[in-house]
Amino acid sequence: MAQNQAHRPFDTTLMESEAGRDTLEILRALPLFRQLDDDALAELGRELTWFALPGGSSLFEQGDPSDALFVLKSGSLGAFRNDEKGHVQLVGVVAAGETVGEVGMMIDMPRNASVRALRDSELLRLSRSDFDKLVNHHPRAMLAMARLAVRRLSSRDEDATLGAPRTFAVLRHDAGVDLHGFADEFVKMLGAFGTCTMIDGQTGLGHLSSWFNEIEARTRFVVYVADADDEWQALCVRQADCLLLLANAADTPKAWPAGACADASTALSRPRNLILLHPGELIKGAARLWLNKTPGIPHHHVRDAHDVRRIARLLTGRSLNLVLSGGGARGFTQIGIVRALREAGLEIDCVGGTSIGAIIGAGVALEWSDEEMFENYRQSFVAGRPLSDYTLPLVALTRGRRVARLLREQYDDRDITDLPLPYFCCSSNLSTGQLETHRDGPLWLWLRASCAIPGVLPPVCHHGQVYVDGAVINNLPTDIMHALQPGTIAAVDIGADDALHATIEEYYTPSIWKLLFEFGRGQRPGIFDVLIRSGMVNAEIASAERRQLAKLLFEPPVREIGLLNWKAYEYAVDSGYQYALRAIEKQRHALHAHAPGQG
Repeated sequence: MAQNQAHRPFDTTLMESEAGRDTLEILRALPLFRQLDDDALAELGRELTWFALPGGSSLFEQGDPSDALFVLKSGSLGAFRNDEKGHVQLVGVVAAGETVGEVGMMIDMPRNASVRALRDSELLRLSRSDFDKLVNHHPRAMLAMARLAVRRLSSRDEDATLGAPRTFAVLRHDAGVDLHGFADEFVKMLGAFGTCTMIDGQTGLGHLSSWFNEIEARTRFVVYVADADDEWQALCVRQADCLLLLANAADTPKAWPAGACADASTALSRPRNLILLHPGELIKGAARLWLNKTPGIPHHHVRDAHDVRRIARLLTGRSLNLVLSGGGARGFTQIGIVRALREAGLEIDCVGGTSIGAIIGAGVALEWSDEEMFENYRQSFVAGRPLSDYTLPLVALTRGRRVARLLREQYDDRDITDLPLPYFCCSSNLSTGQLETHRDGPLWLWLRASCAIPGVLPPVCHHGQVYVDGAVINNLPTDIMHALQPGTIAAVDIGADDALHATIEEYYTPSIWKLLFEFGRGQRPGIFDVLIRSGMVNAEIASAERRQLAKLLFEPPVREIGLLNWKAYEYAVDSGYQYALRAIEKQRHALHAHAPGQG
């Protein structure tokens, strides 16, 4: 175990003391110990040892032996894992009153994540030997407890709120930021998901940490408003699981105050979010400038209460996150599916995609209306004829200039960070052989890379790297969304119904005269179809697992739509809409939790 704090066992009279009664109430409220009767709970309490873990300290590291389980009495912990590139990622937050480490101990597996204190915390520890002693004394109750822990590990339908922050510190860049205006609205939105308390300098100054811990124990969410002196701001930061850094988007970006935890080291790995307040209309380019002062953290645009409501859902794991796949002209069905989701009363909070899915997703992230979506993409793909600039096929069958021009006309010089909704698109980096996730940079450029079908469109060469269609590696990036944003994933998988068929037996290309005679009869797949489908086959290997990450999965029938049949645009949009209406009706119970005003 990595912490340096000495464990302090409860004395024999603790269970009769006020602290002991508080501990019993904590244990009794935990789902893990719900099967224990009072005698078992009392014995459990006597076996627990108390210790303090300073903010930033490690409880245990990934790969350590699982020799104990812990109950977090106060404070908060963060769970961290290394991603495929070796970068440490925060994968969850353990709030006061929750347990950690029980599954690994019960099934004797090494720790699957590193856990560190995000702020000063108090914990209760139950060792493996003490757990075994309780099993001998209370076998039925402890067996039920073990079953619950293992079931929690195997369940894919865990409550989305588990692991979400519960305490927030709202920090302003300078005195000109409307701190209370945002905080009041944020508290109101959090109140839809559970009890919420706001503590500002006037109500919080002068109290001991036990006072704050008591409020956090009986309230689902606590919002600390750093509106007083440096001492109060420092206390707000110490108490928070998540830091919200507020700035006026229109102001000239400057360095953040030292006490605002604008850098990762002072934040002790806690989640930080940049909140940009806009004076009505979104100011293009502001996000990029402010992110230069606080690099590597998520950001959100706030123009009105609607944006604050979305931020509350995103930060508490109650967001609806849309993932759209590639599939050529068949991807137009996604326009109809988005319309049906909106008509069902659902608010899409975050969006990402690959290839045509990335392009459609950009319109969603821009908050285009259904009418704008339909007309803008009709102009680009039907009237614009994006693949009509054929050329000598030394690099690709088309020059790609027409696609680039249409994308630039549609999205101009907008940066991905300017989009009102959090957004990402994917491309395949042929220089490294890895999938690239684009969350900033010129929108048109990375859309051009994301849809660069090998052999059909030239690759995008940028800063020495070569990028092609994201569908080559990952045609349904639900795994990317799952890692970036907790919440419910709704995914549209066009590739699931994207098989090629032929009605002839053939192993070489016939004469030009025979090809001309048979042209348009659909006996053999064309070169565009072969290139598109061959670029997606490798990505389909892992698609089954990625589909399982989607709680709401849409697989519209698209076989009647050619991969490059832009003229089927209206049919594809309507087909997706009609399909989604039926699918949503079947899944209405699952969707109900994400309707506006619902918890």
